[in-house]
Amino acid sequence: MSGDAQKPSVIIFGGLNTCSRALASLFVPLEGERLVSHLRIVDKFSVSPPTTCLYRSRIPKILAEPDVEYRQTNLTVPSAVASTFDPPAGKAPYSYVFDLTGEVNHDRGEVIAIKMTFTVARIIALEAAKRNVKAYVRLQQPMYESSDKGTHDEKEDVKPIRPLDVWWHETLRMLASIDGLNLVILRCGFVYGPYVEFGLYALVITVASVYGYMKKPMKTIWGPGKEPVHTVHVEDVAGALFACAEWMRLHGRQEANSIAGEKIPFHNDKSKVKEVEGTCSPDDQPIAPIFNLVDDSDTTLAKGGSMITEYFGTTFEFYSNFETTLAKLDDLVEEINEHHVGTWTEMLQSSNPPTLHTPLNAYMDKYALSRHKLAYNNGRIKNVVGYQLKRPLFNHETLKEVVEKWKEEGTWPRLDG
Repeated sequence: MSGDAQKPSVIIFGGLNTCSRALASLFVPLEGERLVSHLRIVDKFSVSPPTTCLYRSRIPKILAEPDVEYRQTNLTVPSAVASTFDPPAGKAPYSYVFDLTGEVNHDRGEVIAIKMTFTVARIIALEAAKRNVKAYVRLQQPMYESSDKGTHDEKEDVKPIRPLDVWWHETLRMLASIDGLNLVILRCGFVYGPYVEFGLYALVITVASVYGYMKKPMKTIWGPGKEPVHTVHVEDVAGALFACAEWMRLHGRQEANSIAGEKIPFHNDKSKVKEVEGTCSPDDQPIAPIFNLVDDSDTTLAKGGSMITEYFGTTFEFYSNFETTLAKLDDLVEEINEHHVGTWTEMLQSSNPPTLHTPLNAYMDKYALSRHKLAYNNGRIKNVVGYQLKRPLFNHETLKEVVEKWKEEGTWPRLDG
């Protein structure tokens, strides 16, 4: 126990439906040495009974470990958040805070995006600064669009496009402007991996399996598919989050800014930010250390789509003669989904045993069917933080691991006898 006392005490806020399960598994592995002295996970979800995203996952087992606890909390209430920073009796104050909060569903309105992303992060960060935590690491989901030319390092101004994207970006500006906050921003690509049921790739994997089951090609309207859609394994998200916290502990904010700080430009509507408490001036360009995190696959739409569909025994092809305007896309959403959504339900029912509970679905909404372009350079986190990727390539081996884990937890149909 004396060794554990020297390890950091950690809070994870949010992300049970995204990446917190992988981070908790890193900190408190069911086999092997733990990395933390105490772990508290704080989110809005119920874990007893579990919500669908936690069904048969590892989280209940991790929460049963000593010095691990979960608090179901309304993160929009400052007093409730403040109380989560109070350590258990006899325990040291929390030294690392991992902020994985934020709305990830693009079909929610802008008011929800502001409340559940910007406001929640501000409440947590202000309390973290008051408590003088040694590291506050913010995970920035892939809420940007890059240009067609090469990969982009942290100095380049990638653009948020949709309302949700804009408020995720505005959240970074707000966090960077908080005095005394030992902030590090980890800007990741499209996440995939075991127990990752959210995001673009979980959906694409699910839909590709349907077309493999039907023995038909999976098609997209975005030919020829050269757009980059860079990926990252959830284990590397977890590993890089911890590495960034350790790096910040060694340097502190001022030195960290001098090493890896970047200006965060304004990309919002000036009239809107005036109405939201805590936003900084559109003329300000606050500075914070930023690190990109993607694997080494250089995944494109065509490359990723072909690899995934090949795994399920089918092909990835392109529709012809489609106008790729948003108006046209609106008309196509239901038509495209008609080809596969019903079959996914059939697969779940035909499973042996039947798959009764799953957060996975095959409905591709307007966001999923839109064109995506995201190409990050991952050199800085390797060279400055010293982080080495655990899963550098997105391939059949890593894809098989994902599907087998879903089968193991009972959220993926077993159709192989």
